[in-house]
Formats: sequence, structure tokens, C-alpha cells
Amino acid sequence: MGLTASVLAIDAGNSKTDVAVIAADGTVLGRGRSGGFQPPVVGVEAAVDVLAAAVEAAVADAAAGARAGVPVAAGGGFGATAADARDRGAPPYASFVSACLANADLPAEERELAAAIEARCWAPEVAVRNDTFAILRAGVDEPRGVAVVCGAGINCVGMTPDGRTARFPAIGRISGDWGGGSGLADEALWHAARAEDGRGGATELVRTVPAHFGLPTMYAVIEALHLGRIPGGRKHELVPVLFATAAAGDPIARSVVERQAEEVVSLATVALGRLGLLDVETPVLLGGSVLAAQHPQLDGRIRQLLADRAPKAVPRVVSVSPVLGAALLGLDRAAAPAESYARVREEYA
Repeated sequence: MGLTASVLAIDAGNSKTDVAVIAADGTVLGRGRSGGFQPPVVGVEAAVDVLAAAVEAAVADAAAGARAGVPVAAGGGFGATAADARDRGAPPYASFVSACLANADLPAEERELAAAIEARCWAPEVAVRNDTFAILRAGVDEPRGVAVVCGAGINCVGMTPDGRTARFPAIGRISGDWGGGSGLADEALWHAARAEDGRGGATELVRTVPAHFGLPTMYAVIEALHLGRIPGGRKHELVPVLFATAAAGDPIARSVVERQAEEVVSLATVALGRLGLLDVETPVLLGGSVLAAQHPQLDGRIRQLLADRAPKAVPRVVSVSPVLGAALLGLDRAAAPAESYARVREEYA
């Protein structure tokens, strides 16, 4: 008798999608990966097609017994595409889909995406959450804590074992957001441009930003970005340039890093307060490319501000794959035994 799939865990960010097929005992039966999940850009159905590519890869991995020879039960949709399984009335791939998705920022978006995933018939039950919940759950032993993610953008969520959550719309400046990798890159460009033309204060960014692109001046950078000679997607490369310039002592670059720390701590303390956790020892998980890099000035300032404003907070960086968090949320739903959690964590350690 082979192992049967309990959870189809999905973590989908702007740049990549990871899927894992998880057995009831926590064994990872199969894994798959595909591209970024961007429904605002390509539409919901096309975005879910990207998820489907990773799902099919993970299911094929499980069916082939590629995870160290783990046997897989013959039932379910294993070995066929989701469309084939649906057409012939085959059982689904798993009991439950636990999907943590970028761009699922509002409850209305979560409902829309859940309906689109349900239509694929991968499992009889589907739960969709913002991908920040995956970072949070991956970093805690029980579903209790707060997570701040700072990658291309910035977001924060909190949860408690009784099901209460704290969250923010996190859709940009119209929802009060500042920072993240894109915001930091824009600040570096803004300060460097104004330093060169005299509207702003002196900063070494006026030298380090053009140097990164191999150009002599900020005017040349502005022109190249505007005319597309430097693709807009390369702006994110300026985040480490900003941190290096700050580390060298530049006051303006340092002020931008200080403000990012303030934003991270503001989000965390508000979420802790909403959940009544300010006076309780509580994990505060820091994730995403900007925070996971642990730049000394940013990381140190975040910890200092948290110690001042939320002394019971226990900050730590989460670097494990977020799909682990989606898997754990699925096991929570199944009320899995403790050994199941230990096994899946071991897989992603």
C-alpha cells in the first residue's frame, strides 16, 4: 500500500512558483517549479496556468517515485494531467490545496483565485492566502506570530492559533506602503538625480548608481532608463548598491536604510498590537530578499527598534523555502500528528 497525498502545497511569488505533493505523514512525494505568478499582468486564468505547470511537474515527480524511491498509491490523478483527470472523472491529486500566492492581497482576490483553482479539480478543498503567510508559517512551530516580507515590495501578516489574523492591503502607495526592493531602488535613483542637478543634497549615490551601469553620469542613466536601453527590470540591481553606499557612510543612503527599518518595525508592531501580542513573547519573522540578506545596518536597526517598541518580540530571519509554510498550513488543516510536521521540516531543513 503506497502513501497517499494529503496536501498539494503551492507557494507562488512574482518570480517563481514552487509546488510540493505532501503525504499525510509529512513525506514530500514530489516537487515542481514554474514561473512567476502575476494575475494583475496576465489575468487570472493565465496566471493559474503557471501554477498548473508546477503542479503537473510535482505530480509527475510523485508518480515516478523520484523522491528517494517513495511508493505512491495508484489512485488519484497521478500520471495524468489535471484536464485528463477531470475529463475522465479520476480522483484528485490530493485532499487539500494549500496555496500561498503573491498578488492575493485582498480577501476578494483570494476568493477569486480560490474559485479558479477549484475549477482545476486538483483537490476537493482549496484555501488561498497571501504568500506572506507562507513565510510566517515556515518560521514558527505553531501558527502564531508576525511576518514582514521585504522583497520587490513590502507586506506584513500575523496569525494566532485560534484563527485570528492581522494583515494590510499592501498594494502600493494607495494603501500607505513605502519601501521594498522596488521602492529602495527608486529612492536611490531619486536622490542621485537630485544631487547631480543641484535640487538635492550631496550623496555618493550620484557616483555609485551610474558606475553600476557603466555610465558616466546620472543624466546618462536617466536617458538610458527612459529610452529602454537599460530595461526597467534592472532597477532592482540598485538595492545592493544603496546598501553598499550606506555602509560606506553616505548620510543620504543611510537615511533611506533607516527609513526602511522604520517601515518594517511599524508594520510588525501594528500587527502585534492588533492581535494582542505586544506583551507576549512572539516570533517576528523577517523574509524576502532584502531582509534575508541581513544587511548589517538594516538588520541591526530593525532589532534595535523592535527592542524599544515591542520588547517581547523575538526577531529572526526566515531563509527556508516558503513552500514549506504552505505545506504546514495544509497539515494544520488536516490536524496532522506532530511527526508529520517534523518530517516535512526535515525535508526542507
